[in-house]
Amino acid sequence: MTRLETIIAVKDVAKSSKWYQDLLDLQSKHGGDSFEMLADKKGTVILCLHCWSEHDHPTMTNPSIAIGNGLILYFRVSDLNEVWSNAVKLNLDIEQEPHLNENSGQQQFILRDLDGYYLIISE
Repeated sequence: MTRLETIIAVKDVAKSSKWYQDLLDLQSKHGGDSFEMLADKKGTVILCLHCWSEHDHPTMTNPSIAIGNGLILYFRVSDLNEVWSNAVKLNLDIEQEPHLNENSGQQQFILRDLDGYYLIISE
């Protein structure tokens, strides 16, 4: 089996962890100030958060470079309405409200996280 576990660099791991947990109903599997693993209810890791400039990873050393250039975090969720409700309740930075993506034929909405990463949440 091959599975991708995306790691993104963030300014504040704990704050970003809570943000993603509140939006997507994820759970902490690691915790800490420099690294976090977030998993769904089945324990599958969905996203990892890494503090900028920790552990000398070459792509995570300079937060002044455009955050997320060339990257979209595309989340498929089982209950789009629930996640949309979470986003509204949390007063998040919404780029596009729920709409039909004519390419995929799926309902989706778009927002930015605390560090400016571009997220598409799709059914």
